[in-house]
Amino acid sequence: MDEPSGDGRKRRDTASAGSPETSADSAEWSRRLADIAERSRRLVAEFMARQGNDDLAGMTIPMAFGAAFFEMTARMMADPSRLIEAQRALWDETLTLWQRTGRRLLGDAVEPVIDSAPEDRRFRDPAWRDNAVFDFIKQSYLLTARAIRNAVESVDGLDEHTARKADFYARQFIDALAPSNFAMTNPEVLRATIDSRGANLLQGLKNLLDDLDRGKGRLAISMTDPAAFRLGENIAASPGKVMHQNDLMQLIQYAPATAAVKRRPLLIIPPWINKFYILDLRPENSFIRWAVGQGHTVFVISWVNPDERLAAKSFEDYMRDGPLAALDAMAAATGEREANVVGYCLGGTLLAATLAYMAARRDHRVKSASYFVTLVDFAEAGELSVFIDEQQLTALQERMNKKGYLDAADMHTTFNLLRANDLIWSFVVNNYLLGRSPLPFDLLYWNADSTRMPAAMHSFYLRNMYQRNLLAAPGGITLGGVKIDLRKIKTPSFIISTREDHIAPWRSTYAATRLYGGKVKFVLSSSGHIAGIVNPPGGKYGHWQNDANPPDPDKWLTDAAAHEGSWWPVWERWIGQYAGGTVKARQPGDGELSPLEDAPGSYVKVRAVD
Repeated sequence: MDEPSGDGRKRRDTASAGSPETSADSAEWSRRLADIAERSRRLVAEFMARQGNDDLAGMTIPMAFGAAFFEMTARMMADPSRLIEAQRALWDETLTLWQRTGRRLLGDAVEPVIDSAPEDRRFRDPAWRDNAVFDFIKQSYLLTARAIRNAVESVDGLDEHTARKADFYARQFIDALAPSNFAMTNPEVLRATIDSRGANLLQGLKNLLDDLDRGKGRLAISMTDPAAFRLGENIAASPGKVMHQNDLMQLIQYAPATAAVKRRPLLIIPPWINKFYILDLRPENSFIRWAVGQGHTVFVISWVNPDERLAAKSFEDYMRDGPLAALDAMAAATGEREANVVGYCLGGTLLAATLAYMAARRDHRVKSASYFVTLVDFAEAGELSVFIDEQQLTALQERMNKKGYLDAADMHTTFNLLRANDLIWSFVVNNYLLGRSPLPFDLLYWNADSTRMPAAMHSFYLRNMYQRNLLAAPGGITLGGVKIDLRKIKTPSFIISTREDHIAPWRSTYAATRLYGGKVKFVLSSSGHIAGIVNPPGGKYGHWQNDANPPDPDKWLTDAAAHEGSWWPVWERWIGQYAGGTVKARQPGDGELSPLEDAPGSYVKVRAVD
């Protein structure tokens, strides 16, 4: 939930429009300030009324990271010599920085004590490098940040989970205190403030109030212009029809783009943590449109955005009303009982569980399974695991039980915290300090189009998979009276993972090569959870291939061959083996099912307002 970065893109600058020299007389400024004061008063009152009702920050609770820091501090103070040494090292580095800054002010050329990483967008403004004062501020921050991280990482005696939590929340603290996040220590903001005579800060305050108003007292940071996108028109616009629906999903069949198509249709199971149109953003990066162009009869599950009426829906319900119901409907729509199936992220986890269920029931309709950035072994589940322990899960369960679901805002916040600099602080600077409005960007529109999670399903998923890792254990979980064993899956599998994935780490997804009983092809893409998948031919990211699957993932990568370009054609060549020949193209409605409505359907248009 995850991948877009708004920091590197140009945005509309609205600050100059509010400059008193160009457009606003004193009366207008007084009116705007009075409006801001009144809205601020109302929003503060709403915020105070909410206190005590919302004890979660995303999927965590303040008590959880407070306890982690308390234990870390206790362990740290148990060995004061190490802490003293860390402070001495920071003092020495700071003294060196002072000396070099003094020499620089006298005209000497000096090397930095520390420098930001090339990919760190916070310090791209030339003043961070060219101005001695701002360079000093930047280096002071980077030295302190490194010292904090080193101190946290060097604490002995912490259990692995507590250490991971302490490190994660330390990074949140460090990122929040970056000098780029404050008006008086950000050279770009200072220039904008001088040039506009403060209009950027006034407009930024208005933007802040707008976001608080939209979030009903909770800050809902704007990442793009939502009015710029219309589902079915300029996003999620591949032509097709909704052919089947139930309480949990609508099944979309897309119109063919070729005269002949592969006999076996293709079903795509997206995660219900996000909406399906990540695979159908624009024609040029739509996996769905591309797959249709390759001759697949493509069906996609569009999950419902659940409310309290679906609180009791379980993981098993998602299996029955999701892929199993979709396979039945596809057979009626096309006359073909067999199919190839793709699962993306949590959709892939559901696919694996479903295939194990089908194997136990001797149901062999699925002829190939493709897993996009999918975890089935959660032993090393990435940074999301910091939110998974008994204390946090109990609080989360109580919260979900009150409403019947997990708020979409909590899911959205959780995933944004995993990349806070790109998905939180860059927009704080742009929207509130520079007074700008974000440009339309389809990926960020999708990222903000959050979904809720039914209480029963989400609790089962977090406890049995993230907390207990029972899906990877033979018979660890039971669905529909069947003890699930992934080793019974004989279906040929294609696994695509991404090297920089912070949600489904590739070494963890690689564990599936040792679990499935059938033949497995593993491919690794560059980039992360979203960009590495939504990477069409002609895209900038390459991939690695290796025909062998050794037990050690690092051995796999060492022996793998690097290739330029997208992995999509590799997948197409692989899945072509299971196409079952070709037939005349099928139009939605040719079979036993009549179309219900045009794609992308109505379920995807339900936006969560919590």
